Amino acid sequence: MPGFADSFWSSDYAAGLGVLFGKLQQGVVENRQVLTIARLRAEAEEVYGQRLADIIPAVDKIQGGFGKDDGASTRKAYDGVRTEMEDASKNHKKIAQNIRDLVVNPFSRWCEAHESRIQESQDELQSKIKAHDKQQEAVKKLRTNYFNKCRLVEDLEEENKLAFQDPEMSPTPKQSILPIPEIKVHEEEEEEDYEIGDEVYQPEQVKKILAHMLTNIKMGETKVPILGTYLNTSSGADIVDYLQRNMGTTSVSYAERIGQDLVTLGFLRLIGNVGSTFANSSKMFYQWRPKAFQLSGVPEKKPLGRTFSLPTSAGSDAGDSQVVGAVSEVLSGWGVLPNSRPNETPSERMRREAREADDRYKAGVRKLDEMRCNLEESIYLHLKFLERCELDRLKAIKTVILDFSGTISNVIPSLQSTVDKMMLFQETVQPVGDLRYLLENYRTGSFAPKVVVYENYYNKVDEQTFGVDLEARARADKKRVPVIVTSLLTYLDHHYPDLEGDEARRGVWLVEVPLAQTHKLRNKLNDGKPPSMDVFAEFDIPAVASLLKLYLLELPDSLVSSHVYEIIRTIYTTPATESTEEARISVLQQTLSQLRLTNIATLDACMNHFTRLIELTTADEDYVSKLATALAPCILRPRTETSLTMEEKHSYRLIRDLFAHKDAIFSELKRMSTLAHSASVSGPNPNAARDTPSPAAQSNRPRAISTDESNRKAHMEERTRALLEKATGSRSRATSPAPSPRNATSTSTHRRDRSIGGPETRFPIASPTAQHEARGNRQSFGPVLPKRASLDVPPEVSLGLPQASDRIEPTNGVEVPAVAAVRGEGEGVEKRNSLGRSSARFVGGRRVPVPSANTGYGGPQDGGHGGVTLVDAPMDD
Repeated sequence: MPGFADSFWSSDYAAGLGVLFGKLQQGVVENRQVLTIARLRAEAEEVYGQRLADIIPAVDKIQGGFGKDDGASTRKAYDGVRTEMEDASKNHKKIAQNIRDLVVNPFSRWCEAHESRIQESQDELQSKIKAHDKQQEAVKKLRTNYFNKCRLVEDLEEENKLAFQDPEMSPTPKQSILPIPEIKVHEEEEEEDYEIGDEVYQPEQVKKILAHMLTNIKMGETKVPILGTYLNTSSGADIVDYLQRNMGTTSVSYAERIGQDLVTLGFLRLIGNVGSTFANSSKMFYQWRPKAFQLSGVPEKKPLGRTFSLPTSAGSDAGDSQVVGAVSEVLSGWGVLPNSRPNETPSERMRREAREADDRYKAGVRKLDEMRCNLEESIYLHLKFLERCELDRLKAIKTVILDFSGTISNVIPSLQSTVDKMMLFQETVQPVGDLRYLLENYRTGSFAPKVVVYENYYNKVDEQTFGVDLEARARADKKRVPVIVTSLLTYLDHHYPDLEGDEARRGVWLVEVPLAQTHKLRNKLNDGKPPSMDVFAEFDIPAVASLLKLYLLELPDSLVSSHVYEIIRTIYTTPATESTEEARISVLQQTLSQLRLTNIATLDACMNHFTRLIELTTADEDYVSKLATALAPCILRPRTETSLTMEEKHSYRLIRDLFAHKDAIFSELKRMSTLAHSASVSGPNPNAARDTPSPAAQSNRPRAISTDESNRKAHMEERTRALLEKATGSRSRATSPAPSPRNATSTSTHRRDRSIGGPETRFPIASPTAQHEARGNRQSFGPVLPKRASLDVPPEVSLGLPQASDRIEPTNGVEVPAVAAVRGEGEGVEKRNSLGRSSARFVGGRRVPVPSANTGYGGPQDGGHGGVTLVDAPMDD
């Protein structure tokens, strides 16, 4: 049964969690309802007991009667009824008290704690989802800005290419304008005196005066609306007060005249008002200019944040005054601030801005990826925690009903029937069943992370591995199967022998690895570079296996594309293919042939790994079922998951068929690719007008398997007779494109390093387990045909077989088996079985199993080896 951690995921994270928290809040309301029932029942029992107690005083008020008849039997009966009435009152009050002590009080405290736990989880996840969504929007803006910058750079480059095309208008390349030489005479700069007030001061005296002023006059910051905050300011009153105390000014007017001279000489300037008048006022502030600090040698106080200088008229240094405020951003956008790179050309500036935008976009994507991983880890942990909370709630309700019934059954045996019914109700509560019902009816989707990848403007994927399209990743690696997949499978094959027992080896794919640990390994490898085995050594083997499943889940499309999901569904829901295994496998072969070659090669490598693991560890049916269930969302997912697709088992059944019929399915896919490949390299036939070309030569796509065995046999016999007639010269006909024994040693070659057909005309033999061994050279196509199965391919199917001297190399570096058999070389290309159980020979396109010496994981007793080498040669195209 799937748990919360694999049931309430959605593409935006919030929708699935919203459904879950809606049901959990419904559980909180259910707790209140149970608590209300218990509380009201306690109050009813209390009122009922009190009413029973009120009966006796009301009866005693009646004078006479049984009070006078002491020994009558009627009196005893009355007293018995009276006593039972008092006992009944006490019993009902005791029931009320027991319900409060055993049910109401403890369950109310538990309900408050449960509601608090649910609310805390909801608030925490909601805050993280909001932060993730906010960062996602920021990444979109950064991406738009980056693309716009790149477009501007491209437009500028295009304009530069088109510029100066007219030779009459453009200057010659070697033409240059030399500057006119100037003779500079260094004149001695004489420092002039300063007239301040009625006195004339030497520069050294002014320096001392300014240093004393800047040290003793009160200085601070002044905030001016709109413009911002000015630093190093003093009020006019403070400056006048200093002049009167330290410079011996006799009047305020003389002090103001000295202040005006300081403004005129450029040591002060008025802020917040128009003009440059100095006045003795506490409301008028003056800023000390950098000239005063430079002359006096006193360090200027500068802000820690971003500043800007107000532009002033030419020849004025007021622009050096520092102003802090948000308006600096606006002014920098308007371009009124001085340029920090004055010698930068427009093209250099655009390229720099494009690089900066690219860096910001990369940083934003990286931050978003970290936030997404952290969010998924939090969701994963909270879902497991909430699952335990919900299960505890259901168990608590079960306990409450049991205690509630016990408080009544222990006190009043007369209510046994009611108690029996309540016990029956208590027995009908099944916490696990209710949890299953919640999952089956309110699931929103399995765990399928949606990776936001960095989209390079020039379609490069060199800096990321996970979330990238499988074909793009394989092309970047120059391999048919992505390097990350082959590295993971190779590492696992080499380290299976390190585990103790087959049960531990099988459990690698079923153990539940914490998502945080898998993300930690993912972050070490998500750089677009071939992974290092030293990185895998830092983690345990189940974490490495979990990383492969996470890689397949994060692909933009499933390994078996979602485009064929409806076809797969039709295969498993049609009675004709459902009942006949041979027909179902045939249709599966045709369906899988529609996939891209990278997908087929990767699927073949994965299936080889799993089937060998099942075979060599002697896995039972239960393990195979669990393994297929775990791999189903990794291999095939619908384009959009709905409540119907969540209940469908088509992905699971596809994997079971791939496990059971791997050799038949993939050998046929390889046969189709071999036929198309041979047809594409056989070359033009000069007598094509008189020859009947083979089906493989007429079409570039694999041919469906014929189910009419009689027709296929007739066609093969006709083809064999034609070949025999050609070899013996009994019939005059055009030269067949098939090789003959006499030109098997021809020196002409038709080597083709690059396929020219479409994706469906070639298929790499990417299987890490198939061992291809060449047989002896066949001198002719004799009439005796080997016995074959319905899915085997006879060696004479294609007329486009190459000559013996031709060497056809598929895109992954493994020679086509049929060509190797025709060539008759003494040795063929081998690929070792990753677990060493069995091997196979391919003769003329047929797979003939042969016994293998390896029977296990390569222990000392069987002479095998503990690992496997996955051969995946570089991809030419």
